[in-house]
Amino acid sequence: MLRYLLLPFCLLSTVVLAQVPTLSTKSKKAIEYYTEADNYRVRGQFTQAIVLLNQAIDKDKNFFEAYYRLGIVYMSQKDFTTANQYLEKGLSLTRDPKKQKVFWYDLGESYFATGDYTKAEQYMQLFLKEEIANRPKLERAKLILRNIQFAKDNEKKASAYKQKKLSDTVNNFVLQYFPVLTADQQELIFTRRLGPGGNDDEDLVVSRKTAAGSWGFPESISKSINSELNEGTCTISADGRKLIFTSCIGREGFGSCDLFESTKIGDVWSAPKNLGINVNSAEWESQPSLSADGRTLYFVSDRRGGLGRRDIWISTLNEKGQWTKARNAGKPINTVYDEISPFIHVNNRTLYFASNGLTGFGGYDIFFSERDTAATWSAPVNMGSPINTHEDQFSLFITADGKKGYYSHEEARPAGYSVSYIYEIDIPEDQQIRFKSNYVRGVVRDKATKKPLLAKVELINLKEGEVESLVESDSLTGKYLMVLTQGAEYALYVNKKGYLFRSLNFNYSEIRDFKPITLDIDLEKVTEGTVAVLHNIFFDVDKFELKEKSRTELQKISRFLTENPALRVEISGHTDNVGAAAYNKQLSEKRAQSVYEYLVTSGIDSKRLITKGYGPERPVSTNETEDGRQANRRIEFKIIR
Repeated sequence: MLRYLLLPFCLLSTVVLAQVPTLSTKSKKAIEYYTEADNYRVRGQFTQAIVLLNQAIDKDKNFFEAYYRLGIVYMSQKDFTTANQYLEKGLSLTRDPKKQKVFWYDLGESYFATGDYTKAEQYMQLFLKEEIANRPKLERAKLILRNIQFAKDNEKKASAYKQKKLSDTVNNFVLQYFPVLTADQQELIFTRRLGPGGNDDEDLVVSRKTAAGSWGFPESISKSINSELNEGTCTISADGRKLIFTSCIGREGFGSCDLFESTKIGDVWSAPKNLGINVNSAEWESQPSLSADGRTLYFVSDRRGGLGRRDIWISTLNEKGQWTKARNAGKPINTVYDEISPFIHVNNRTLYFASNGLTGFGGYDIFFSERDTAATWSAPVNMGSPINTHEDQFSLFITADGKKGYYSHEEARPAGYSVSYIYEIDIPEDQQIRFKSNYVRGVVRDKATKKPLLAKVELINLKEGEVESLVESDSLTGKYLMVLTQGAEYALYVNKKGYLFRSLNFNYSEIRDFKPITLDIDLEKVTEGTVAVLHNIFFDVDKFELKEKSRTELQKISRFLTENPALRVEISGHTDNVGAAAYNKQLSEKRAQSVYEYLVTSGIDSKRLITKGYGPERPVSTNETEDGRQANRRIEFKIIR
């Protein structure tokens, strides 16, 4: 939730002037006001603290510690302009370098927060010349100087990003943040807060695309999810059917804020369920992000065992549907500072997150890192301007096709509170993600009755032989959505007990631009005569030796036969009509025999299998086109008993 997101600037000052044993004033009344003000300041009661500090200054105009305290209070309220005035005044009243360095450090922080890199650099360099002992402050000062150099090098670079604030229909509240979208970009879900205070109500709302392509008025996502208390920062699976969100008060949990899960069946969201002790701890958990299939969860926690105060952690669903013990994302993602608002793109390779510990423009900047096949993350890259500025940026969401982004931007108000708005950006083609994604969706049905079916939909990378994604179709509607990402060839299997599995192939290893696919899938019950085309059995031209990438399909057949020991099947080979019919028939027989031999070797009783080669005799499409001929070149799997 937003109120737990950003640290007050006063907490950055680990050494403050209250630790100086002797104050500069001799006025007992000034000291009394000063001491009383600090009791209010540490409780966040800034208005009372300001009144008392001004009273202290009225008693002694040269009481430089009181000016310092006023500067810190205004920094805590993000009123940096006023903070700088008081800090500068206090600095002018002392010539002791040991006391000046405290002002130098906080002036460096404050000017950096306003984007005044010149003054920030000046004060941080003065601080580094004087300070020798305070290692946390020394490291922070060095980081700020690196950030200043980065900002100067990059602030004048022209950016091709086009951005716009979403309409007042969406930005209808004081605060709206952490936007997420379904893969089809038809639903925008975000957290809204009715006021700037910590006790103002937070709920999850959804805005849906209208027929005209605009965003509709945000509505409560569900009465079973939103309550009279606060619900914040959420994530949703690509198909829009699994939601994980943050709740801090009113629900049974393990720590100050926990993560909860709800599942959508038909149009109804289930009662939220705590994710359990493997994910949640006695500390603070928030800002979740789900992989496209809803089986890997990234989130933020300030629990022990991390690299910094707030780190990104990861948990996955095991085969029993239970969340595994969370592990720290480690370097290079996490630093000794704070990493927040992770977002894993639907391609499951690109992780976006915000950090104040990596080199950037200031505050929290948004970075991205890519994961290779060895699960190793690349060095994070700053997203650059205009997404990042000297202010805090967080909660970036990139669409599946990589063409648009959504993020929330917080703006400080002089009155001491903030507002935030959701923005949309168009990302130039040369700056879009390397691995774009789209999706195949439809309905899984019983072929005979057309009744919707609850079935498993499994996506396997044929080169790696690994499951990329696993989802289920809706038990009431049969709807499914599976994300497909560039750079690989996939086998897609639809499985349900009592039915013959469906095998599909999607080759996106070379494709550069592809559109969403709508594909309804009809499953047939396992009865005599049921036929499945094995789309993921591969041979070289005029060859009958099985290619290595056929292994996934062969293992699927072997497992199916093992689970259905009473079945007897025919494996048949088919060709197009190009070439001599006799040659084609012989080739089709040898190919069917290759599949037979693999299955027998894997432990299937040879008495349960027969092979046939039909050559071009049983076409399923025209032989007049290449697509038709390709459809005719196939291996089939038929139940004969």
